[in-house]
Amino acid sequence: MESCALALSSSTLNPNFLKHVHRNNIPKIIPLLQCCCSSSSAVLSSCNNNYRSTTSFTTSGLYSFRSYNSILNGPFLFSKQIHNDLEVVVRAAASVPAESSDDSTSPAKIGRTLQLAIMFGVWYLLNIYFNIFNKQVLKVFPYPTTVTTFQFGCGTIMILIMWAFKLHPRPKLYKSQIVPVLMLAVAHTLGNLLTNISLGRVAVSFTHTIKAMEPFFTVLFSALLLSERPSLWVVSSLVPIVGGVALASFTEASFNWIGFGSAMASNVTNQSRNVLSKKFMVRKEEALDNINLFSVMTILCFIMLVPCAILLEGLKLTPKYMQFAASQGINVKELCVRFVLAGFCFHSYQQVSYMILHMVSPVTHAVGNCVKRVVVIVSSVIFFQTPVSPVNSLGTGLALAGVFMYSRVKRIKSKPKTD
Repeated sequence: MESCALALSSSTLNPNFLKHVHRNNIPKIIPLLQCCCSSSSAVLSSCNNNYRSTTSFTTSGLYSFRSYNSILNGPFLFSKQIHNDLEVVVRAAASVPAESSDDSTSPAKIGRTLQLAIMFGVWYLLNIYFNIFNKQVLKVFPYPTTVTTFQFGCGTIMILIMWAFKLHPRPKLYKSQIVPVLMLAVAHTLGNLLTNISLGRVAVSFTHTIKAMEPFFTVLFSALLLSERPSLWVVSSLVPIVGGVALASFTEASFNWIGFGSAMASNVTNQSRNVLSKKFMVRKEEALDNINLFSVMTILCFIMLVPCAILLEGLKLTPKYMQFAASQGINVKELCVRFVLAGFCFHSYQQVSYMILHMVSPVTHAVGNCVKRVVVIVSSVIFFQTPVSPVNSLGTGLALAGVFMYSRVKRIKSKPKTD
């Protein structure tokens, strides 16, 4: 108890931190969900026709478990594709087959491009706010398991509301889906928990720099578990990634081994899941769409984390503990506000990300996800005024350049051959 008191008394919540968040500026996700799910049939038909040749779809245009590798390049993996800027992402997302290029200026396609631009903006904005609020909470509430459980609990409530008001159809689960979804949920739980442990120990920018090593573990586990030999170009792209992360770690002011190790462990968890998922095969008629897959995983994560949080950290979100926190100088009201905002942003940005994944190709989604990483690093450095030395900046830039090279190699490899 004395160590907790010291941890709490050493940090206070400044009520001025939330002045930059105006109530009217908080994105309204529920109307956006309804808007995106009620897109015109013409737009959805065009979207399905564009990517039917490159991804595995069911008859209703939804991802099947056979396309695990595409689905798992989703938001919770911090995808490995990157491109020059967001404009390229939106253009690629709105691209159409050559035979219909004459209609590229049709109102439907302009509307879809505008819709995607807004959704990408909301996705990035929610992710920025999540990292800011989450870091502020973890600074004065050093219980990452409880924080992660609360965030999944917020997501569970939002999912139940979504299903209750029929904003999205409820899933139909089959016996053949139990093992794959359960294993994905376990990996998803560990990945988010380890990330929160790292965010509580080191700077946000440093955690995301370490996560740039995900391509390295993808190649490693693919070689060990699937006997896939990487090409020379792929191996060459990994060199600046490893070197950049090492250089950034060596010069990081907030470095400690727990923060570094937990972020690296989240890479191992996420990428081993990505590789092992290729071995799962489920019939197309039993497919879960990507939003319901994410929803079921979120509920399972919450159920698994509740007993873990109690066993590891005890009951912390109680009136008694809040009174103790207030006695240590913590602004309990502001702490609770940040808890709720972080939980809301945590689920909402992933929900929007899955909606985007349903509308665009996995490669396009992966490009946007890596652009998001750069946006989060820059915004966190500016907001928290994180000290960054020139050598540290060089290491971070080198790692991100390696991710760019890797994404270019994979993008060229994934292009279908034409006669």
